[in-house]
Amino acid sequence: MLSKKIEELLNRQIELEAMSSQLYLAMASWAETKGYNGTAKFLYAHSNEERLHMLKLFQYINERNGHGVVPALKQPPKIFTSLSEIFNQILKHEIVVSSEINKLVDSCISEKDYTTNNFLQWYVSEQLEEERLAKNVVDRLNLVGGDKGSLFLFDKELETLAATTSTPQQ
Repeated sequence: MLSKKIEELLNRQIELEAMSSQLYLAMASWAETKGYNGTAKFLYAHSNEERLHMLKLFQYINERNGHGVVPALKQPPKIFTSLSEIFNQILKHEIVVSSEINKLVDSCISEKDYTTNNFLQWYVSEQLEEERLAKNVVDRLNLVGGDKGSLFLFDKELETLAATTSTPQQ
């Protein structure tokens, strides 16, 4: 059974995962309207992945006799200036998510909720992958610079990457 404190913190994590999904969805839509179809596919896939992360939290809370709560969300930005801006925002956002998960794990340890701590270790590992992926994309965009031909190839590469990561593991 979850303590009220851990239940509240898990519900805050649900909100953060939902915000991530919405943010990536907004970014995907922008990219698609600008002709970056590969980037759009990549971001749509990541939006869906974040939604699945959120659902996993809902199920865990409810299985532990808590109540997963659907959060009200603010609308994410709909206009972006470049792919570089998008992926730098993603990297910063994923670092924030990692920090929040670490705080949640710390709270579980303080509350001696080792079951939830164990459950959250999947998220800890997932965040390492998310940060590494975002950092790699930012690094590649920095190498590409503003060269349109290179951006075209970059977009195609993301489309290939989206195809290989479109079925997230739970």
